Amino acid sequence: MSRSSLLLRMELRSDPEMLCVVRNALGQLAATLGFSEPECRAVVLAVDEALTNIIRHAYLGDPEQPIEASFRRIHVPRDGGGNDALEIVLEDRGTAVNPKKMCGRALEDVRPGGLGLHFIRECMDTVEFSRSNGRNQLRLVKILHVQAPQKGS
Repeated sequence: MSRSSLLLRMELRSDPEMLCVVRNALGQLAATLGFSEPECRAVVLAVDEALTNIIRHAYLGDPEQPIEASFRRIHVPRDGGGNDALEIVLEDRGTAVNPKKMCGRALEDVRPGGLGLHFIRECMDTVEFSRSNGRNQLRLVKILHVQAPQKGS
């Protein structure tokens, strides 16, 4: 049985100006959980890219659509033991996406844009997309390799 603990839940509009609020809150949350500075930056980058994709592709730039984000501490079984992890679930009611087309462009194709999915997959340990009841759901998991947050930081 996995234990799960809700840490933070946010309901926001698909306005790009809200991204800085999410970045700041998530950066602080990841640091509090004990992620290293590079891991905090990686998690923030992945979520920022995912939210940007929701705004651009699912909602076609409409800044008034709802996005829900939940952040949980979960336990991930691994190698006979387990690790705590941060689970991030992003939900929107935007255009249905074909997961088979969510591949990003080739890294060799050097030009601006189109690398968000590569960054997300590179930064996170688990990336899962699903659609149910008219909602897109992106589940991201980052495993915590340090067992306790550092005190006084």
